Amino acid sequence: MKQENVKFQLFGKFTGLHMALCMIAFFSVIIAVNLFMASLASSSWTGLVVKNSYVASQKFNGNLSAAKAQKIRGWRSLIQYQNDEFKIEFLDKDAQNLDITNAQLFVGRPAFEQKDQLVKLNKLVDGTYATKLSLGFGEWSIRITGTNGAYSYRRDERLIVDAQGVGKVETRGAK
Repeated sequence: MKQENVKFQLFGKFTGLHMALCMIAFFSVIIAVNLFMASLASSSWTGLVVKNSYVASQKFNGNLSAAKAQKIRGWRSLIQYQNDEFKIEFLDKDAQNLDITNAQLFVGRPAFEQKDQLVKLNKLVDGTYATKLSLGFGEWSIRITGTNGAYSYRRDERLIVDAQGVGKVETRGAK
């Protein structure tokens, strides 16, 4: 019995046109995915950590020594966030209220500049500082700054806001 060559061609003969269409389809998918990923990246985070890295590097040692001096003075703060309100109490090493001038609160998402806010903290009669600020669910970066006489105060933390709108500070360093 003689064996016959059976050719199975589903689409006919593969030509140069078919190869060109395959190449166009392949690179179209690659380009579409790259454009999609680039649009997601540019709409969510600029990648910018500081405006001028040279200036930031020049201030680093000063910031480090100020943090050490603050730790030696025993200054700390208690932070509460709930019902769209921040309450902050500044305390010295003897747990007495500190009188902070120019008290400010910087709030923003860790990797999303569009939601950044800088608000003034108002001193209440009980010695605490407060401000109304509506934050959504999730993780927020906060920075508290102010001065007491010739000394400055600064605290950087992460605040996790739960579904009920209550914030919990995630302590990373010195208070």
